[in-house]
Amino acid sequence: MSLQMVTVGNNIALIQPGFSLMNFDGQVFFFGQKGWPKRSCPTGVFLFDIKHNHLKLKPAVFSKDSCYLPPLRYPATCTFKGNLESEKHQYIIHGGKTPNNELSDKIYIMSVVCKNNKKVTFRCTEKDLVGDVPEGRYGHSIDVVYSRGKSVGVLFGGRSYIPSAQRTTEKWNSVADCLPHIFLVDFEFGCSTSYVLPELQDGLSFHVSIARNDTIYILGGHSLANNIRPANLYRIRVDLPLGSPAVNCTVMPGGISVSSAILTQISNDEFVIIGGYQLENQKRMVCNIISFEDNKMEIREMETPDWTPDIKHSKIWFGSNMGNGTIFLGIPGDNKQVVSEAFYFYTLKCAEDDVNEDQKTFTNSQTSTEDPGDSTPFEDSEEFCFSAEANSFDGDDEFDTYNEDDEEDESETGYWITCCRTCDVDINTWVPFYSTELNKPAMIYCSHGDGHWVHAQCMDLAESTLIHLSEGSNKYYCNEHVEIARALQTPKRVLPLKKPPLKSLHKKGSGKIITPAKKSFLRRLFD
Repeated sequence: MSLQMVTVGNNIALIQPGFSLMNFDGQVFFFGQKGWPKRSCPTGVFLFDIKHNHLKLKPAVFSKDSCYLPPLRYPATCTFKGNLESEKHQYIIHGGKTPNNELSDKIYIMSVVCKNNKKVTFRCTEKDLVGDVPEGRYGHSIDVVYSRGKSVGVLFGGRSYIPSAQRTTEKWNSVADCLPHIFLVDFEFGCSTSYVLPELQDGLSFHVSIARNDTIYILGGHSLANNIRPANLYRIRVDLPLGSPAVNCTVMPGGISVSSAILTQISNDEFVIIGGYQLENQKRMVCNIISFEDNKMEIREMETPDWTPDIKHSKIWFGSNMGNGTIFLGIPGDNKQVVSEAFYFYTLKCAEDDVNEDQKTFTNSQTSTEDPGDSTPFEDSEEFCFSAEANSFDGDDEFDTYNEDDEEDESETGYWITCCRTCDVDINTWVPFYSTELNKPAMIYCSHGDGHWVHAQCMDLAESTLIHLSEGSNKYYCNEHVEIARALQTPKRVLPLKKPPLKSLHKKGSGKIITPAKKSFLRRLFD
């Protein structure tokens, strides 16, 4: 194993825990950026370019008939082919968190429609589901199995918000394990069916899944309800006859206790597990190799890499599969230094020979990362979700360089900011106040200076006033800036009164001045 440090360009601010990478024919693309997409890259999808151990993000484009793909954190992703013989593949994306912490229940399909002069154009389509539609979730897995010339998606695990009827002020944004149901999703017809298997008793999230032909292996994971990482290993087999599908589950021996592990494939029948956590306050430093032979699975320990002291002593670590037996790792930067990076990154090459590309894309591994907001202290790590190739393009001139200055910090533009000195809006305790609110607080734009957003509730705005302001085009000033705005307001221009010219008329021989007003008075007097 070889470990190399990777430097990052000035666009590191986009990288956040839970983003995803998609590998299309050796070219790697990033989505799930920090905050909402801006004008520099409205698609929110970037080329993930690593050359000479230096990482750059470069904007990608969508076709005109594409739907909008929000930046989702902790989604489930997998590759999909219409059949085993197909060369082209697509990416399936389900669930995840938006920058507003809303959970998506949508399925998106990403495919390449044009590849010209090293530029790739994507088509993103949203797939509507009918039947037993899985609820919005994150930290789950989705894989594709193939049986009898047909294919179907298998969705399992994850976390979701607790039902609205159980929410209280203190637990409004609390999450719970999703029910341990297996969902079969037909991507062609958009049908979804749930299955309850007696072997699956507890919900799991941030597990590892490996798809092999008609079988999926689920390894490790974290049970939020029991706060344990059971050493379970499940084998789920799906049969797709002409009638209804048949799904069965077998509990296998030899599992390992791990969550947020990173899986990479080093040969057609071998995988390596790196990283993750085995206890709430303990990283898992042991590495394992998984071998398949004659439909048998074997897990054994292997030699660990020569970790650097920084990696050994860091409380948290994160990363994911880059493909071809390579792992991307990250640890938090040293905040004791005057100038410090937010994160330090490494590539770990677990295999010398490249993996067969067809086998790599067919056998999908689901690498999940634990959510920092709903986990234990060491898994309170801001983990990344990578799945990419180390080598990318040779030419820099074919892509526009992303300008980080065009992006805004999510902490300043999100709904859960501290909008004023008296702001008491907290993501963990907030409840709707206005009838127009659902899962995020109403905000209004203050036009003072460069402008900023404030919570309507913190400004003591009545609902009728809020609606009136939202419908009109008048400028609004928050409570802290309204007096300043009044003091700086230019008084309205008042037109001066039009006065008649004071033309003097001299009466002959008198020497007295007769004004027009006196002249008019004298006329009325003598007439």
